[in-house]
Amino acid sequence: MRNVVGDIGFNAGTIWKALNGRGSLEKERILEIANISEDEFYSAIGWLSRENKISRDGQNSYKLSDTNLTPEIGNNAGKVWRVMKVWGEVDVSLIKRLAMIDEKHVYSALGWLAKEDKICFDEKLMKYSLKE
Repeated sequence: MRNVVGDIGFNAGTIWKALNGRGSLEKERILEIANISEDEFYSAIGWLSRENKISRDGQNSYKLSDTNLTPEIGNNAGKVWRVMKVWGEVDVSLIKRLAMIDEKHVYSALGWLAKEDKICFDEKLMKYSLKE
């Protein structure tokens, strides 16, 4: 099992540092500075939202402040948690289908759950599950 919690937390720290030093940034600029994928970006946003450290500033910009993302990401985290509770090990495409949310919302929900230390990831199967 890969330490997905550590990976997401590391990426969240990288984004936090980028925003702390530069203020509000658009998603594309954050991706460039942090040198991370879009999936890693959304997972880290979920983590930072759970910490109440980031808010979306307009459509595509983010800044450090009390979060305005809790209703969206927290709700989706609940949906993802329920899917994993019922189905056990699941991949992102199955989570997306069963939770009826798009992929970026799956990743932000996984980031939220990672901050709560509730998930693990099996790299061989490429599936997420709840920690026991």
